[in-house]
Amino acid sequence: MKATGTIDQQQDIEFRNLSCLYEITRHLASASNLQDCLEKVVSSLAEWMGMDNGTITIVNPTTGELEIEVAHGISAEAKRRGRYKLGEGITGKVVATGEPILVPQIGDEPLFLNRTRTRGDERKKKSSFLCVPIIADQHSIGALSIDRVYAGGFGSESEQDLRFLTVVSRLIAETVQRIQRVNEEQEALHQENRKLRRELSARNRIEEIIGNSSRMQEVFDMVHRVADSNATVLLRGESGTGKTLVAKALHHNSSRAAGPFVVVNCSALPETLLESELFGHEKGAFTGAVESKKGRFELAEGGTLFLDEIGEISQPVQLKLLNVIQERTFQRLGSPKLMTADIRLVAATNRDLEKAVQEGAFREDLYYRLNVFPVYLPPLRERRTDILLLAEYFLEKYAQENGKEIKRISTPAIDLLIQYHWPGNVRELQNCMERAVLICDGPAIQSIHLPPSLQSADSVHTSKPLSLTTAVENFERELIIDALKKNNGNQTRAAKSLDTSLRIINYKIHNYGIDPKHYKVK
Repeated sequence: MKATGTIDQQQDIEFRNLSCLYEITRHLASASNLQDCLEKVVSSLAEWMGMDNGTITIVNPTTGELEIEVAHGISAEAKRRGRYKLGEGITGKVVATGEPILVPQIGDEPLFLNRTRTRGDERKKKSSFLCVPIIADQHSIGALSIDRVYAGGFGSESEQDLRFLTVVSRLIAETVQRIQRVNEEQEALHQENRKLRRELSARNRIEEIIGNSSRMQEVFDMVHRVADSNATVLLRGESGTGKTLVAKALHHNSSRAAGPFVVVNCSALPETLLESELFGHEKGAFTGAVESKKGRFELAEGGTLFLDEIGEISQPVQLKLLNVIQERTFQRLGSPKLMTADIRLVAATNRDLEKAVQEGAFREDLYYRLNVFPVYLPPLRERRTDILLLAEYFLEKYAQENGKEIKRISTPAIDLLIQYHWPGNVRELQNCMERAVLICDGPAIQSIHLPPSLQSADSVHTSKPLSLTTAVENFERELIIDALKKNNGNQTRAAKSLDTSLRIINYKIHNYGIDPKHYKVK
């Protein structure tokens, strides 16, 4: 009968182990989040093996210390206390040597440190402690341990459990490696996507004009359509939208690319000087004309002449410009000689020319001559999907120029960039990112590095200015999120990196509505 009982007991143990193993395997096979699946493993061990306490301890790659990743049967405070150096205590020795250890009774083992302070009563002192290493790529990365009280006393059952835990630890190691590979592949895919996005952007951009939005794709399409012609192009749009860069693209993608590209800012010169700049003058044509000078029409011969801010020129200059466009001839000031103008004309303005025509400030006939092929450049607020792409481009550019290892933009900073209305358009964003790079000393652009204008209520069109309390809370929230990202959503490690307590971090996380699970590696 005793033998039969032993056989039945053995069969019960085997059935228990197989059932538990099946459940654990199912959890691990479907896992994409490491901590979640480890918690399920520990729960399964508690259910099937009747353990009092159970922990999975992982080596912190930053500190080199062992920290409890998941646990069963101990409090969060006890979990926080469960830290060991390699070789320290039973767990530290298991990880250091890569060999399992079985302690018949915890109370009799001098190496048992009881850092968690959960084994103080007499019953738990009589518990057995089983600890096996978690080995990945021939290196111990942690340990799996359980506390169990054996009804029949310490014996062969404990040896079976140790072998069973060794099998479980191997499955855990395989899962860790699999998730790490998936994460690495996802990161590589992310990098490849970023590379492809940049390559696409490079094909679909005009020098430093970057955009994947539908609005910018329309601009690129129109530029490509008209670039290889001699048609006059009128670029419309607010200041800072990239009209000069588009004009350069029109030139460099045309049959005139080998010729000169000449720029005239019509708003920067008074009427008398503008006329001389455009058409040139002869010696003695006016006071101060001590020698003959070629105008921009002559200098642009065989190439492209870009007249920026065309809406600002006076009526007399408008008339002369109209004659040049119609006749393709002009005269230097002070000269009766007609000269030909073999140029491609591109003009740009941020003014409402239609309204200016109605008010008599701009010649209607000149307007129609210039408006042969209009191209409208949308403001940045109408192409918000391009903001992050542009910001990352400028970040990379200025980080490289200034020799800084800044790799990313924090989530709160991204939120500010996206929410801001950008009255200065791409030019303002460019200046903003250059400033952020110059004052940033860490690996990421934080919201504190952005100009105050982006952090004010006006940036998102609210009625009240941002209070000091709100500004501090925003910055505090950002620091916590960044710490959680760096520590894979682990609140204990995040608290340590911020030099504060887990209790305070938990309170802040709850108060700010932060979900640490969003920052775990998946």
